[in-house]
Amino acid sequence: MGQSLKRGFVSALALSSALIAGQAWAKDDIIVAMQLEPPHLDPTSAAAQAIDSVVYSNVFEGLTRFMGDGSIVPGLAESWEISDDGTVYTFKLNDGVTFHDGSAMDAEDVKFSLDRARAEDSANAQKALFAGITDVSVVDPLTVQVTLGEPNGNFLFNMAWGDAVIVAPESIDSIKTNPVGTGAYTFAEWVQGDKIVLERNPDYWGEQPALAKATFKFISDPTAAFAAMMAEDVDVFDNFPAPENLPQFEADPRFQVLVGSTEGETILSTNNKQAPFDDLRVRQAVAHAIDRQAIVDGAMFGYGTPIGTHFAPHHPAYVDLTSKSGHDPEQAKALLAEAGYADGFETTLHLPPPSYARRGGEIIAAQLAEVGIKAEIINVEWAQWLESVFKGKDFGLTIVSHTEPMDIGIYARPDYYFQYDNPKFQALMETLNTTTDPDERTKLLGQAQTMIAQDYVNGYLFQLAKTGVAKAGVQGLWVNAPTAAFELSEVSWVE
Repeated sequence: MGQSLKRGFVSALALSSALIAGQAWAKDDIIVAMQLEPPHLDPTSAAAQAIDSVVYSNVFEGLTRFMGDGSIVPGLAESWEISDDGTVYTFKLNDGVTFHDGSAMDAEDVKFSLDRARAEDSANAQKALFAGITDVSVVDPLTVQVTLGEPNGNFLFNMAWGDAVIVAPESIDSIKTNPVGTGAYTFAEWVQGDKIVLERNPDYWGEQPALAKATFKFISDPTAAFAAMMAEDVDVFDNFPAPENLPQFEADPRFQVLVGSTEGETILSTNNKQAPFDDLRVRQAVAHAIDRQAIVDGAMFGYGTPIGTHFAPHHPAYVDLTSKSGHDPEQAKALLAEAGYADGFETTLHLPPPSYARRGGEIIAAQLAEVGIKAEIINVEWAQWLESVFKGKDFGLTIVSHTEPMDIGIYARPDYYFQYDNPKFQALMETLNTTTDPDERTKLLGQAQTMIAQDYVNGYLFQLAKTGVAKAGVQGLWVNAPTAAFELSEVSWVE
């Protein structure tokens, strides 16, 4: 009798386990690891990629949005009409959209958001996206009209950026710590230094996502990242910081490795107004001191595409200009001598936390030292980098990956942190903005890439690869990154 009871218990346990296994596909939560923690959660007032990684499309939405293939599709605007002269956009908004606090999202909120972004005192990191807007008018609660001073072929593209999401006036005071958007997920919790939790919005106006909960965990150390993934403590590491470990994950059936491209031009940013970098010959010398492939191989274990200008190689208009700044230490020394620095000089190299910066910085410092440039490495946290480098412009050199899509227009902003001021380039960008013919735009983009390469504005290193690791059962992940985001709407577990 005892044995019968035991066998019955074992059978019941087996049945229970089978049921649990059969229902494994119903898992509706996910843990996503990130290397950087956002400084706050307002994408309309900071340049930190980590903000969009959490909130883009998940919490906040714009009039248009990026899809995983880079295409632009309707967002909060269900449709739009463009005037014959290309200067007036009339957006028809989706009906029944509410913010997470229950208030209705309407044309007044769109007007508020766009006017706030383009205001004189705007803190928007991409304020230039809105510079061409001359008026935003409410036609009716579901219709808003945006007037441009001149046609802009990029306008719908610009409205898809995280910096252009729609926010409500009543939520602005606490938006950095309690974001209130219209997206499929609501903000639930932020444990500083540990995690941010999002929960499915039951009142979402669009299609309900499969996942009920997403936890974003912050793991800055590459060794800890590897340990957490191998222990299956996290489900996805969207941009895995230790590429040398990817072959091990590829060989393990528990995981999948997703290698794609990003919009991240990784550059040795140079302070063009700080001596001696205000001398073209010095900037050119820096460019020739750099061995891009050695950096890609040494810091990224081969993941990354060398670039010679600030433009993504996968874009149809890309021009390969790597030969203009080929590795040539002797030429670098000659240029330094010509500029009056035969014995070299000292400068600073500020490195934010990402592996491409910290690892790449060590290699670059060694390469610069070979031509007489002594770069003092200063490791900074992301918030420090934003404050001292990006805002304060207190640096000589720094390494950062610009992940905003097709952002060559930043070189037309003299007050941007690397402080490149070329009226000819600014005029070229104005012409590009008013040009709609595809062939002519490609020609102008080629001229723009060439101009900044010839001015050696920055040291152009490589296009950042997207190296994601996930458990085998996760599906719907972006392979490529058309913008900096971990978009949850299509993510689910395999049934």
